[in-house]
Amino acid sequence: MTVKIQGMMCEHCVRAVKNALEGIDGVCAEVSLKEGTAVLTSTAEIDTARVRAVIEEEGYTVLDIA
Repeated sequence: MTVKIQGMMCEHCVRAVKNALEGIDGVCAEVSLKEGTAVLTSTAEIDTARVRAVIEEEGYTVLDIA
């Protein structure tokens, strides 16, 4: 799953998003500041509503989830 994120401006932002996403059981996240994306992998199905919620709780905007 790839999530397009708006509002990340520094490595601190990247760490905040990565930590929030990896707080979801079984999720591994690779977050790119340059691309403005997070690529998620998991052994189980990932709940897109939960992904959106944890990113928005950190203060960032989810533009797309694919």
